[in-house]
Amino acid sequence: MGPLNVAMIGEGFMGRTHSNAWGQVAKFFKPPQKPVKHTVFGMEAEHPEIFAENWGWQNFSTNWEQTIENPEINLVDIVTPNFMHTPPALKALEVGKPVSCEKPIAATLDQARDMAMTAKAKGIPTFVWFNYRRAPAVAFAHQLVKSGALGKIRHVRASYLQDWGGEETPFAWRFKKELAGSGAHGDLNAHIIDMTRFVTGEEITEVAGAIAETFVKRRPIPGTDQFGEVTVDDTVLFLARFSGGAVASFEAARQATGNSNRNQFEINGTLGSLKFDFERMNELQYYDARLPRGVQGWSTILCTHGADHPYVGNWWPDGHLIGYEHCFTNMAYDIIRVLNGLEPTVPVPDFFDAYQTQRVLEAALRSAENRCPVALADVN
Repeated sequence: MGPLNVAMIGEGFMGRTHSNAWGQVAKFFKPPQKPVKHTVFGMEAEHPEIFAENWGWQNFSTNWEQTIENPEINLVDIVTPNFMHTPPALKALEVGKPVSCEKPIAATLDQARDMAMTAKAKGIPTFVWFNYRRAPAVAFAHQLVKSGALGKIRHVRASYLQDWGGEETPFAWRFKKELAGSGAHGDLNAHIIDMTRFVTGEEITEVAGAIAETFVKRRPIPGTDQFGEVTVDDTVLFLARFSGGAVASFEAARQATGNSNRNQFEINGTLGSLKFDFERMNELQYYDARLPRGVQGWSTILCTHGADHPYVGNWWPDGHLIGYEHCFTNMAYDIIRVLNGLEPTVPVPDFFDAYQTQRVLEAALRSAENRCPVALADVN
């Protein structure tokens, strides 16, 4: 089989992570098809020729439609801001090409539904880069729960806390609703909603209550003496119910002082519990309630043993830690496996899966606005 020619739509921070992943995956894994960084699209003002040269893309383009239509392209990878996900995704599906897309899948529920239903109708493979599923500790947590190690799930607690959004942070697209969709909610709660759905294997059926707050209403526009009006949230907290009966709490914040990137969850079951904190991403905390009471206690599992923990056998020896960027390379490997008819290491979210997370995001915003419970059955 020939190479997998990838076209990346967008640049920026996510463009760097994806470029690194496509360049590294065949060096550390043995994918059934070798990816080629064929073309990167960027706006003229972004100087895509410089990005292409720096990150090893063979070609650059300032026309995303022509890039997607190029018959040499086999996979379209979208890393643009949220409001720009839908047009290139639908264009790729229209011409019959698989698509991978950054999260959240879209800026609005309507866009997410359109993408999910179009992909489903056409039967074309799609992928969404919820990269934290590919942290070995999170993938192992999924496997532990699936094996029955926690018994019946009773409680889920998840939070994603950052502290970069203070008053001095300048205005950008992330603070404008029509471009971002939402603030910390879509950016951060999307991850922990997906992770807890993934690890528990259950769906959220109701948002029982929510609160949203914007602390900084105006932000300085760079290069001017003007201010931009902030139209997204700085924080959203909500309570939820899972399909198996568990109750849950979720919190996303951009002004949680002292938390750089604290993405964490705790899951309590009848037979045991798990804890994960991305700021210690190689570790998983496990409590086995089946042990004799006298020796029960939280244990720290260093998830670096290649024979037992997903992905790490392709990286370094035991105890040699991996980092944020490795999650993307692990994801690239599983994308290539699925495109070649093979099972991924752990499940990969597609557009329809990511649409379920988008429905929960929407339910929480409706709950916060109307101060009432919202059943997921009413959010479609």
